[in-house]
Amino acid sequence: MIKSYKPTSEGLRTRKTLVKGVDKVRPEKSLTKGRSSNSGRSRGKVTSRHKQRGAKKLYRFVDFKRDKFNIPAKVISIQDDPNRGPNIALLAYADGEKRYIVAPEGLEVGSTIISGENAEISLGNNVPLSKIPLGTSIHNIEINPGAGAVLCRSAGNQAQIIAKEGNYVNVKLPSGEVKRIPDVCTATIGVIGNIDKRNVDLGKAGRMRYLGRRPHVRGIVMGDPHRDHPHAGKYSTSGIGIVAPLSPWGWKTKGVKTRKRVRTDYTIVSRRKGKKK
Repeated sequence: MIKSYKPTSEGLRTRKTLVKGVDKVRPEKSLTKGRSSNSGRSRGKVTSRHKQRGAKKLYRFVDFKRDKFNIPAKVISIQDDPNRGPNIALLAYADGEKRYIVAPEGLEVGSTIISGENAEISLGNNVPLSKIPLGTSIHNIEINPGAGAVLCRSAGNQAQIIAKEGNYVNVKLPSGEVKRIPDVCTATIGVIGNIDKRNVDLGKAGRMRYLGRRPHVRGIVMGDPHRDHPHAGKYSTSGIGIVAPLSPWGWKTKGVKTRKRVRTDYTIVSRRKGKKK
């Protein structure tokens, strides 16, 4: 749910925050670690522009492998994770171990979930793709067996199984791309929570700084194209005044292919937005 504010100041006029509905508890100490940051710098020199340290926050170790098979786990709390969009759920397994997982929409404290081939197709369970019916909403999808989930892990995301062919399953991802994945890989049932994350409005520049983002000046409003930026000195409402956008150092930043992992092209059944392979 999105919360709006009375415009008692300019910082609150457009501010919209996400009401996450989490438990007010401290994170599990054994599953957290302090995070250091170089603030976008190496030996004092800027190596990544427009970045800073931001507010300090503990890193929560999230279990994306879900490799405790056939051991039931009880959800003991739903917590906020400042490092990611969705909430996280703290699980207590029957053998006493605790782990965090990304919380799907509708998961409640007291629920019992399980991983394994014989697990039911119900919210939060982790099941091999071969056992999941067509059309089921899934997230946290593996692409290499046992390596852990790498697809569909952010707030509000879900994928769907649309076909099964031999030892492979065709999965439609949130981008619209259809990918062929081995059916022994696992996925979690349900839709990831906090779908309203996309509607958040920070309201003021200071909240952006808390997240570790420094001001970003557009090249087109700079003065000298030889000193400041290739786009500089051409300020107009019609564009940047050159054929293709350039970086401050002169290389093209649009229209250049960035995909290098061509060895995985065979896994793509249909590109996103109807693009050809």
